[in-house]
Amino acid sequence: MVHQYKNNGYNIVLDVNSGAVHMVDELCYDVITVLNEYQQDLADADLILSHVLDKLSSKYDQEALTEAVQEIMEVTAQGRLFTKDVYRDYIGEVVKRKTVVKALCLHIAHDCNLACKYCFAEEGEYHGRRALMSLETGKKAIDFLIQNSGTRRNLEVDFFGGEPLMNWQVVKDIVAYGRAQEQGHNKHFRFTLTTNGVLLNDEVQEFVNREMDNVVISLDGRKEVNDSMRPFRNGRGSYDLIVPKFQRLAKSRNQERYYIRGTFTKNNRDFSEDVMHFAELGFQQISIEPVVGEVTDPYALQQEDLPKVFEEYDKLAKFIIKKEKAGDGFNFFHFMIDLEGGPCVAKRLSGCGAGTEYMAVTPWGDFYPCHQFVGQEEFLMGNVDVGIKEFQLAEQFRGCNVYTKEKCLNCFAKFYCSGGCMANAYNFGGSIYDAYDVGCEMQRKRVECAIMIKAALSE
Repeated sequence: MVHQYKNNGYNIVLDVNSGAVHMVDELCYDVITVLNEYQQDLADADLILSHVLDKLSSKYDQEALTEAVQEIMEVTAQGRLFTKDVYRDYIGEVVKRKTVVKALCLHIAHDCNLACKYCFAEEGEYHGRRALMSLETGKKAIDFLIQNSGTRRNLEVDFFGGEPLMNWQVVKDIVAYGRAQEQGHNKHFRFTLTTNGVLLNDEVQEFVNREMDNVVISLDGRKEVNDSMRPFRNGRGSYDLIVPKFQRLAKSRNQERYYIRGTFTKNNRDFSEDVMHFAELGFQQISIEPVVGEVTDPYALQQEDLPKVFEEYDKLAKFIIKKEKAGDGFNFFHFMIDLEGGPCVAKRLSGCGAGTEYMAVTPWGDFYPCHQFVGQEEFLMGNVDVGIKEFQLAEQFRGCNVYTKEKCLNCFAKFYCSGGCMANAYNFGGSIYDAYDVGCEMQRKRVECAIMIKAALSE
């Protein structure tokens, strides 16, 4: 499979199965287009040349076309263009491979001090009641992770909500408990905190910098954008309170091991301005995600919004190139693609590991495949007191990959998104084996922009 596109003056050719990227001139681009549509074997060079000449001789001279075909055939012979899919035969081994639990998302607080209008957790309640996780439940979750992680040493725990700082003492106590278990079990915990920053203070910052491998801080961008969607329950905006706190935290972590994470909606389709605003505030680790909402939600992104969204991604990509070349760059999460290494094959094919390697834990200790499934009882997998009981759910998630999702089969981005979010697929398509179509189109655009940035910065 070969994907071709033009962006920012570059003619880009992606060989999907090998991951090779080629920047080519107009002639080679057109020849590859012809060969990409050619349904016969590419082994017969004379037949290929005849076909290309038949299609393009009115636009290019024969000598130039002949040379281009020869060069393309050489690259193809090297395994960097028109390569065969070697992963399909491997997927059976991926599905059957023994996996261990390596990460938990602890819903430390099903409560929140903000009232974000798009919150899938319904102000922290997750279709249920307000609750705070007890230390006892947190300890049992840590014990479960240790017992089900096999020989894996590095384990990940994300303190999530709601707002985790509303249950701060239990966060600290669970961290202390986890650290106490490390040496005896040959484990190392990598803790992450996701916070809206309202309760962030010097004591929290000091602890976070000592104990947390990563911090996700939530802000939607410009003051008017953030305060429209992320107000307090009395309607007052949160921007003025939290921005100085976030700036201090990012600086105290040397602009590393954190992300400032925003959400853009139909109300701020000009989200590139919000990313630029983050950069102006001094943040260097930036993520801004498209909202996922019901079609009836006034802020939800729809198919008709995509041209504007794509325009913004292009605008942002050019801004990132300019900043990087000026020596003032920053990382934008969705444009961070490793074209030389990247995730292992199993991860490329099967994705995030929800329901098998990664699970969410509610305040009362129930297990769900991930935080976005919490509260949907059909996805309740077990409890910290009894372990995993619904093994068939784990098998369903284990079997979900880019070859069991029909919409992924002919998608050029499948090895970058690994099939996308299973929760979004279920919520919009009724099955984890489906896909969230609007999200897929945005993902494909982000991949194209990310590759173009790599091309521009490699010159």
